[in-house]
Amino acid sequence: RTGRLFTGDPTSDFLFAALHAAHLAALPYSHSRDDGQRLYGTRLVSPVHCVPPDNRPTPAERDTCRPWMARELDLLGPTLRAAVVLGGFGWQALMPVLTAAGYVVPRPRPAFGHGAHARIEGPDGPLDLLGCYHPSPRNTSTGRLTLQMATDVFRRAARLAGSAR
Repeated sequence: RTGRLFTGDPTSDFLFAALHAAHLAALPYSHSRDDGQRLYGTRLVSPVHCVPPDNRPTPAERDTCRPWMARELDLLGPTLRAAVVLGGFGWQALMPVLTAAGYVVPRPRPAFGHGAHARIEGPDGPLDLLGCYHPSPRNTSTGRLTLQMATDVFRRAARLAGSAR
């Protein structure tokens, strides 16, 4: 809708406030593509590339969009050190992409959870995966995910990315 992921809705407001608090975004909001927002050492990648009905992506949509996620991973691979994965859906979408890209994903696969951490060896070095509950209004309005919780995960990822090599 705007050319930028997570822009102009309550999920965006929460996510960018956390990224900003972790010093990974210039502004605590993302309202439009010309609002001056900049990310620092951070890239947003999504397992689906369209807004699904009721904001509930299906496994079929995830599988259809997998090549785009694989291409993003391929482009980021040489410099990618840490990834914060938002929600169990994103976590499950990423695992086969990592495997196909030559990462050694343990068996059984690491389980998703808020604050989950898995170090996965890849073709360009280790990748630290961190889980974070998705910043949907359903999670943030109930307190399942607080701004401090999300900020802490992003800060941890930034520290790990700085020390991964």
